[in-house]
Amino acid sequence: MKVLSSLASAKRRHEDCQVVKRKGTVYVICKTNPKFKARQGSTKGTKLSKKGIK
Repeated sequence: MKVLSSLASAKRRHEDCQVVKRKGTVYVICKTNPKFKARQGSTKGTKLSKKGIK
């Protein structure tokens, strides 16, 4: 999953891409082509924040 500073281009990558907001983090999900997955936003409330990765 790519961490992007801007999801503007990620939204237009594929016609099946969906933008989803979960716990303050914005995700781009594409079920037909999983390489287009992307994440933007804080790691607060995710697995990354619990591991201590900054």
